[in-house]
Amino acid sequence: MPNDGAAGPRSPRLACTRCAAFAPRVLRRFALVLLLAVALPARAQQPFDIRSDGTSTFDLATGESIFTQNVRLTDGSLLLTADEVRSNEKTGVASAHGHVVFTRGAVRLLADHLVYHRADGTFTAEKVRLGDYPYYAEGDTAAGTREEIALTHATVTYGEPGPWQPTLKADKVIYAPGQRLRTENSQAGIGQVQPVPLPKFQQDLKQSLISDVSLTGGYRSSLGAFVDTALHVPVAPGFFLGADAGVYTARGVMFGPAGNYSNASGDLDLRGFFRTGYINDHGDKKTDLLGHAVPENRAFAEWQHQQTLAENLTLDAQLNWWKDSEVVRDFRPRAFFPVQEPDTFIESTYAGANYFVSAFARFQPNSFQRVQERLPEIRFDLLPTSIGGGVVEQFNASYVRLRERGPLETILSNLTVNVPGQPVTPSSSSVLYGPNVTLLQADRFDAYYALSRPIAPTEWFSITPVAGGRLASYADARFGPVLGIVPAPAVDPSPRLHQTRTLGEVGFDAVLRSSGTFAYQNETWKIDGLRHLFTPRISYRYIRANEPNLMPAIDRPVFSTYLQPLGLGDARTVDTMDSANTLRLAFDNVLQTHDPVTGTRDLALLTIANDFNFAAGHRDLSGLQVEAALMPVHWLQLDAYQRYAPRTARLQEFNTGFTLHDGDAWSVRFSNNFLRDQIEDYAVDGRARINEVYQLLTRLHYDARKRRFNEQAYGLVQNLDNTWRISYVVSLYAGPRRESHFGLNVQIEATGF
Repeated sequence: MPNDGAAGPRSPRLACTRCAAFAPRVLRRFALVLLLAVALPARAQQPFDIRSDGTSTFDLATGESIFTQNVRLTDGSLLLTADEVRSNEKTGVASAHGHVVFTRGAVRLLADHLVYHRADGTFTAEKVRLGDYPYYAEGDTAAGTREEIALTHATVTYGEPGPWQPTLKADKVIYAPGQRLRTENSQAGIGQVQPVPLPKFQQDLKQSLISDVSLTGGYRSSLGAFVDTALHVPVAPGFFLGADAGVYTARGVMFGPAGNYSNASGDLDLRGFFRTGYINDHGDKKTDLLGHAVPENRAFAEWQHQQTLAENLTLDAQLNWWKDSEVVRDFRPRAFFPVQEPDTFIESTYAGANYFVSAFARFQPNSFQRVQERLPEIRFDLLPTSIGGGVVEQFNASYVRLRERGPLETILSNLTVNVPGQPVTPSSSSVLYGPNVTLLQADRFDAYYALSRPIAPTEWFSITPVAGGRLASYADARFGPVLGIVPAPAVDPSPRLHQTRTLGEVGFDAVLRSSGTFAYQNETWKIDGLRHLFTPRISYRYIRANEPNLMPAIDRPVFSTYLQPLGLGDARTVDTMDSANTLRLAFDNVLQTHDPVTGTRDLALLTIANDFNFAAGHRDLSGLQVEAALMPVHWLQLDAYQRYAPRTARLQEFNTGFTLHDGDAWSVRFSNNFLRDQIEDYAVDGRARINEVYQLLTRLHYDARKRRFNEQAYGLVQNLDNTWRISYVVSLYAGPRRESHFGLNVQIEATGF
């Protein structure tokens, strides 16, 4: 009967048919499982790949194969060599004895005895030495996986072990190859001496072990015998923390936390450092810049920070706080002389496709300085952009709150305040205010727009006409309490002034390019042909202001002997800009030869420039400026700058430098600085290597106007195991100065880490 789905016995024929169809599948699956079951143990029991120069035997009791004499075992990326290797194919364990060398990836480990487990890739070892440049470690025992190695009773050395290398001894060292190293219950030091306890230590192997370590000792008559130290060690990934400390027998103890940090992640970058110091100074402190007595409690703090906030957004900040004007000069002279005017600011810049937007703030944390503060300045800069027809536009605008604060005593002799209809000059006999007051302030909007059209009729000549304008609008401008020191009751001691000034410019920049080649050869000077590039340049600007400036001159010129920017948009002295009518003529010369490595090599440079001023009230000629450089071979360079007054036929300024060197063997530089009626000095800086360990150095600075050596320094530099540089320097000073007339310094600096 047909099956209608009701319960009942199945057809025997149908059941047999289904069994016949099902049986082959079952048999195939059973055969596959059986084959895998046989194959897997066979794979697991494959013998190690072992080769040796000696004999091999089999131990029936332990089931081990024994290989002797220069045994070499490989297992994938693993290589194991030893005097003797015992392998057990059933357990997958190999043990090595005598001169064991274990290599896997970048890890290379030496041991007296090692046991390797093939199943999980782990190993144990005794009397272990391992290295991952520049780190070297050794321990009593080790246990490792493919990711980490743990050593007990271990010593870690930065660089090859030696008596002067940085070392770390620990109960336990955990090492992740190429990644990190961390310790438990450790002590740090040099060579066999570890006086610094470090209960927990962790080091990213991609970063330096110590970011700053130095030791300076010696004697100066102003400080007495002294020792300065600096040590920054890693306390977290990318963060080094420590202290700068100094002991001065004639002054006291200076101490302050210090450190640095960095973090690079993808396109984001962050880095910075900070230094501090405090001393209760009981020595002869003399006076500060203002002639005031230096206080007994002295301190300073410095911080610099750079950060990429986003792909096109950056942040830069700097803080320099000095409690008195001489604290850094007295105790940190190497940090003082490069930067004698401390600056404090914060700036963030966004870079668009063809523009920049920035916010900049400058502050005045020090009471002895006069600083032009910006609280803050918001600025937009449009890069030169083509607007069609070959015309290029340029635009920038800024809004800033300006404030100038400083010690009043420093400006009484030279400050003239101009109020409409009322010239006022402060008098030093009427000082009524403290050491740090607001002198000038204003809110200012400044904008510049210009159009230019480069024209190049030939490849050797181009001219670019320029037309532009600048607007400077002042609001809430005040001269601060300066007026309050002048007995002038008819004058408002704090008037609020407003003014809008406009300036327009027209002009051009023209360039003429020419060249000549000469088939000159000189094997001695390595000259292979000569090419002379001669480029005359002519720039002209006519600038007209609608009215004179009556506002506080905060952004004003500073002393400089070089030609200043000619264009109206390039001038930073916004508050003193005035009408001008100037033609600048310059000639650039470059002499080159063929170089097999770089293609061309400059042999000589010469630039001559001069300004012709046609505006009323200005000198008709600036100083003729000449800059020259001569470098015919790699071991010789001569550079010079001079400023000559054509009207008076007098040399106003002349600075030169002459350098000779022979690779790392020796070098000497002669230089001079001449500024009429102010400076005339000569200097010699020399260095000579005696051998791989020692080199001599000297510096002589002679003041021709005073007929004395302002500075004489003689020193010996020692290279210690390519890890430390020790300098022994004797210095002699002359003339009135805060520094001692005699100094003896012994300085130790880290160079190898």
